[in-house]
Amino acid sequence: MAGPLTGVRIVDLTTVVMGPSATQILGDLGADVIKIEAASGDSMRNIGPMRSPGMGPLFLQSNRNKRAIVLDLKSPAGIEKLRELIAGSDVLVSNIRPQALARLGLDYANAAKINPSIIYCAAVGYGQGGPYAGEAVYDDLMQAASGISGMFHRVDGKPRYAPVNICDRVVGLYTVIAIQAALYHRHLTGEGQEVEVPMFETMADFVLSDHIGGRAFAPVIGDTGYLRLLSRTRGPYATSDGYIAVVVYTDLHWRKFSAMIGRPNLIDEDERLRDMQARTTHAEVAGQTLADELARKSTGEWLAEFHARDIPVCRVNSVEDLFEDRHLRAVGFFREMEHPTEGAVTVPRPPLNFSRTPLEIRMLAPRLGEHNEEFGLAPRP
Repeated sequence: MAGPLTGVRIVDLTTVVMGPSATQILGDLGADVIKIEAASGDSMRNIGPMRSPGMGPLFLQSNRNKRAIVLDLKSPAGIEKLRELIAGSDVLVSNIRPQALARLGLDYANAAKINPSIIYCAAVGYGQGGPYAGEAVYDDLMQAASGISGMFHRVDGKPRYAPVNICDRVVGLYTVIAIQAALYHRHLTGEGQEVEVPMFETMADFVLSDHIGGRAFAPVIGDTGYLRLLSRTRGPYATSDGYIAVVVYTDLHWRKFSAMIGRPNLIDEDERLRDMQARTTHAEVAGQTLADELARKSTGEWLAEFHARDIPVCRVNSVEDLFEDRHLRAVGFFREMEHPTEGAVTVPRPPLNFSRTPLEIRMLAPRLGEHNEEFGLAPRP
């Protein structure tokens, strides 16, 4: 059985994290993804640790279910081969700056002449209508520009970056959504189209969905920010022997928690905890109340008590803990597979489940130019 996007061919002109993560998802969904690299390869190939040059873990985890070829897009032969691929494909997705593609004659207008039904998806830093258009971006810059780093400043007095490529991954998901929507439109109408996915605008929307606050109204009726998320006492919380994540959120949760700690009238006696609006306004107090109580017992004791009362709770895992997590083990999340050059590798499986078109790992991440010969190109050494 094949994935839901079987039969869709995608020309992948993306590098680093955002674009490759998007095209990997499309490949997991069954699309035939043809990754095009320069002779030097995607820079993510070179971030270790690794067994072989050019096969680092970040590359392995964002480039499975793809075929890979090397093209010199500065040469007429390379451009001609790319034009040939565009003619026979459904989607071209790129995070190369649009100005550079235009100089190569690979802008949407020219691609549409080659293939009028092509879905031409440009994942860019900033939308083409604004003054920042064409500027280079990376995840760090987008965390800063979109307000994520600034929210850390509001919480603990210093702007920081989240220790995960959150902007790359989020915008990668939006890219997948946009391409699938354009494919559906083409299915209905036969029309190809140009799609732009700008990182800055996408992340600004993503952040403001939680934090627009009083700026949602005109005139403005309050500050920006969802106070519960910005609270310095939000958690995770220290227990007597570790840390725990718990969300005592609704009035029912708070009444159960209050009874559990022997203070059944807590939210009736403290107006700052009386209802959800009060607890949001006084999020620091609500969080500190939890912190003071949770330090009294062990993580295991609290997990048992919260689970017994159906209050949302979980352990605070390290990345290493994920490999031993009993739920991930039960659902077969990690698979050990044999890579043709890298030997045994551990691969998280695609997380989505389809009853009729199940997803599978058809190919592990390719070596640089591994599939050149399939496309009539000189083999790579």
